[in-house]
Parts: sequence; C-alpha cells; structure tokens
Amino acid sequence: MKNQQNLEETISTLRAAYAAFNRGNLDAAVASLDAQIEWSEPAEFPGGGSYHGRDEAKRYLAQSRQAWAEVITEPEEFIPAGDRVVVFVYARVRAKDSKEWQDMRLADVYRFRNGKAIEMRAFADRQEALRWAGVAN
Repeated sequence: MKNQQNLEETISTLRAAYAAFNRGNLDAAVASLDAQIEWSEPAEFPGGGSYHGRDEAKRYLAQSRQAWAEVITEPEEFIPAGDRVVVFVYARVRAKDSKEWQDMRLADVYRFRNGKAIEMRAFADRQEALRWAGVAN
C-alpha cells in the first residue's frame, strides 16, 4: 500500500466485500476485484483449487455459499504487508442437515496493484498465511 489513506480505503473495500458476501450479494462481493484476479482456495476446502478471473471467483463464492445452510464470514484483523493485506477471518457455518454451527479461524491474503486485488489466497492456517505474505518466519 502506498500510504495510510490507500490502506484505509483498501480495508474499507475489503470490509464491504465480506459484508456483501454475507448478504448473498456476490456481484458486490467481487466488484472491487481485478477482472483477471487469481483466486486460490486450499485443497481441503469444498471446491478448493485455483480460479482465474472475477467471474470464476464469483462462481466459487456461489458454490461455497450453496454448500452450507448458513455461512457468516467476519474479518477480524487486517495486516498490511507491502502490496498484500492479510485478513484474519472468523467463519461460522452450518451444514444443511445440521443444527450445529462450526467455527473456523482462517486467513485470506490479497495482493494489490493499482488499487485492485489481483490475487487472493485463502489459508486454513493463519501462520501459514503470514509466512506466505512475508510477515512471519
């Protein structure tokens, strides 16, 4: 991030994207992404793998929401790391055939160029995300 104002705008945009996802507004959730974004989800996640472009990212998010009866993702912390921002995410999901909620603490790492997210990598392990972003050893 070039300066504090850019960082604040980026964090505000990311917060809005998570809120849009929670509302089920996937168009708004992906609106701030670069059209050619590289989107990666861990293999152990449902639908995990790599997706190229805003439309594929949106398709992944749609199938991700459909896999659960309810899903809530709340960004807890934003950690700037050069052209990347690590987002610690608290996720709460309930399977379609269950009354039980599952709580998960995950991390998403976004890489930016010219104010747009050009890459997003999700991590099941927050420390691994910090290492990938160059924040931790």
